[in-house]
Amino acid sequence: MRYKIRLSYDGTAFCGWQIQNNARTVQGELEKALSTLLGTTIQVTGAGRTDSEVNAINYIAHFEAPDEVSFEAAHLCYKLNAILRHDMVVHEVCEASDDFHARFDARMREYRYFVHFKKDPFCEKHSYRLRYPLDVEKMNQAAEHLLGEHDFSCFEKVGGNNQTSICTITEASWSTYRPTHADMMGYPCEDGDYIVFHIRANRFLRNMVRAIVGSLIEVGRGKKDPSWIAQLIASGSRSDAGSSVPGNALFFTGAEYR
Repeated sequence: MRYKIRLSYDGTAFCGWQIQNNARTVQGELEKALSTLLGTTIQVTGAGRTDSEVNAINYIAHFEAPDEVSFEAAHLCYKLNAILRHDMVVHEVCEASDDFHARFDARMREYRYFVHFKKDPFCEKHSYRLRYPLDVEKMNQAAEHLLGEHDFSCFEKVGGNNQTSICTITEASWSTYRPTHADMMGYPCEDGDYIVFHIRANRFLRNMVRAIVGSLIEVGRGKKDPSWIAQLIASGSRSDAGSSVPGNALFFTGAEYR
């Protein structure tokens, strides 16, 4: 029987999603917990790989349980949360169709990247602090060049083993926001102190979002013209693009399924 899992995790202490030898990963922790509870080896497939320190909310995964293993899905969810550490939570475990696939059935995925400009002890863990201003309007002009179907090799980590580097991006934009602790508890802040980048695509390459954000920041600093992004995509050279930004401020925020 195939089951679907919906979970969220703080990526700070994880070396990404994919299981690795001698490293703590989300997939590894989940498989270990499921195998312990069900008394048999369980393999978990996720909606996509997340890099080291990257966070996820409402991430989807699936696993196969032998027919002879009997359990109640809701009770399994309770047990998983009882043994998983504080940085991961399973929201739901439910039966899925036999042909459901958490990775291949996802037609859209989305990420958000958070940036702040003034010292804020409540944002340091999950937002990237910059000590210089950015021109958000120019970054949005640059982001428009990302839209559509392109070969995004220029933003792919060197050594990736993807069969193709072609992706279709449907949304890519920056906007300002006010954090919860500012609105609910009066933390001092001004408009523009916090910005977030939202990107949505049918698939993402390894390290792609972090490289895109790093390149857009180059535009925001005035070091590059917005049209530079189009030139990067045409060149296909990772060495020409901006540096990757830290993973702790990146969130996988959902996948859309057929």
